[in-house]
Amino acid sequence: MKATQLIRSCCAGLLFFIAMGPIQGQNWYKGNLHTHSLWSDGDDYPEMVMDWYKANGYQFVGLSDHNTLQEGERWVNVPKVQIRQRVFERYLRNFGERWVDSRRLGGDTLQVRLKTLDEYRGLFEEPEKFLILRSEEITSSFFGKPVHLNATNVQSLIKPRSGASIAQVMQNNINAVLEQRAATGQPMFPHINHPNFGWAIKAEDMMELTGERFFEVYNGHPAVNNYGDSARLGTEEMWDQINHAYLQQGKPLMFGLATDDSHNYFFFGPTYSNSGRGWVMVNAPDLSPASLIASMEAGDFYSSSGIVLDSLVSNSKNLSVKIRQEQGVKYRIEFVGWKKGGKKSQILAAVEGTEARYAFKPDDLFIRARLVSDKPKFNPYFPGDTEMAWTQPVTPN
Repeated sequence: MKATQLIRSCCAGLLFFIAMGPIQGQNWYKGNLHTHSLWSDGDDYPEMVMDWYKANGYQFVGLSDHNTLQEGERWVNVPKVQIRQRVFERYLRNFGERWVDSRRLGGDTLQVRLKTLDEYRGLFEEPEKFLILRSEEITSSFFGKPVHLNATNVQSLIKPRSGASIAQVMQNNINAVLEQRAATGQPMFPHINHPNFGWAIKAEDMMELTGERFFEVYNGHPAVNNYGDSARLGTEEMWDQINHAYLQQGKPLMFGLATDDSHNYFFFGPTYSNSGRGWVMVNAPDLSPASLIASMEAGDFYSSSGIVLDSLVSNSKNLSVKIRQEQGVKYRIEFVGWKKGGKKSQILAAVEGTEARYAFKPDDLFIRARLVSDKPKFNPYFPGDTEMAWTQPVTPN
């Protein structure tokens, strides 16, 4: 820590700004846990998708196609439209004729065999540099309402389960992931996808769940309604309500993920679901499924749409953050929490700057930090969005 400290107080002396050096032992890995390819409803080949993420500074990715794993033989037609022909030509140009398997059928139909994960992962994976997690988006519904959950590091295909309510559909599919984890001994976890997609999942539905620790507080798909509307909650307010209920029920806290849920890799803009909108930063000992999942289950990560942290320290006494400063960018750190006896969460303290610490008050139930910048988000989820980040909630005991 630097010798000179700038200390300011706010909220009865419980918020402090300090000049801090990097905290030892923090080892951050950038990853996206929700994305798609031509194995389901994405519009590009899985190698092209992985190539983008690795080239853009990600260390791990879960390619989570709907109700399928990338295994077995699958051929797809290349439609006779210019854009689809160009996607194929780009794939062929990048990976070469010796790698790409294609064939012509009667009527001059061009087909391409999709490479399996086991085939292509060797092109990208490197120890401590890049890891691909076998994943699946378990895609179910209830009376037409979409109910989607991701399974990260899944070992075998999980067929979607039904139920007698939205909550029961979620619970049954959560149970399927946890059952596979117990049976295989392999680390894996479910997370709830885009609850406001189709306005399908309410906070009250998630309050009923057991064994679920993660949901998407931010999803980059343009149709997921992250911010709610005049009659329905946004995902951040959902998050706090869920955790208030979980604490009353004696359950562990729910953690919030940012993902991009990318489907579109050729066209870009607000009407497309593109890569690079949201991700997680995980503080883990090494780049392995076991380490990443253990750290995430301990809440040792944050979610981001652009802001990077130099340090993040949270415990039962305080929460402190240090943002990596970009020249010319202004930042605001908001500590959001819930008071004992309170009816809703609130901003307990806020400051303009890159460093802050909040010390728990006796009547705090939980606290998290929301980090906001004035830097416009490139290719945003919603017009006018700026880069943000969210730390995970922590309790004082």
